[in-house]
Amino acid sequence: MRSLVIAAAVCLLPISRLAAQDPFEIVVYPAATVARGESELETHLNHTARGTSQGQTHLTFELTHGITSSWEASAYVLTAYRPGVGAEYAGWRLRSRLHAPARWNLPVDLGFSAELEAPRPAYGGASPTIELTPILEKRFGPVRLGLNANFERDLGEGEIGGTEEGWEFEPSALVAYRVSSVATIRLEYHGSFGEIAAPLAGPAQVHQFFPGVDLRLSDVATLGLSVGAGTTSAGNRLVFASRFELEL
Repeated sequence: MRSLVIAAAVCLLPISRLAAQDPFEIVVYPAATVARGESELETHLNHTARGTSQGQTHLTFELTHGITSSWEASAYVLTAYRPGVGAEYAGWRLRSRLHAPARWNLPVDLGFSAELEAPRPAYGGASPTIELTPILEKRFGPVRLGLNANFERDLGEGEIGGTEEGWEFEPSALVAYRVSSVATIRLEYHGSFGEIAAPLAGPAQVHQFFPGVDLRLSDVATLGLSVGAGTTSAGNRLVFASRFELEL
């Protein structure tokens, strides 16, 4: 009986809301949006070597289109590989992002993202989630500072087929330095503090740091590579992440 309980707990680990870091798209959004009429295709390939989703590989396809000079929309397809299960479809996302016009003359670049996610149960909660993200960004010559104040909530209701959990705070931040026209080094932080009304404490929180580099391969292609280290047992503790962006 004890072995059955342990096995059940292990199976539930991938869907825990406690480890709320995103294994499919490890990124700090910029304030700027894709230009009107232009499109971008991004792929995110991430592998967890140690942590709550240990052994899993996540591959995400993201297509973004600029609707106006300050508004873009994106659609995602999520896929994953789990040991013992194999490759499988993991869900979908829709995202819309706005950018404050330059004529507002704000002291910082300001953006806002709204995202709807519907993962399969093995890769999320019991219901779709919504994420609202104010974006702050400032550039000082070759230096870029970015902050995403992510607020996420499950859309289900009740104990059956949903959740009664409130809004969770999952901030991310970035410091980047452009070394040359080809290379930019960066350090990202991704965290999860739990529900705003009752924040988690100590090791139940998630804190991850991702040093990495972005390489401009051509006028239309960029490759990003990073390695993430988690400092608490609640989340993934060693992650290899990559992002390939192609301007269409």
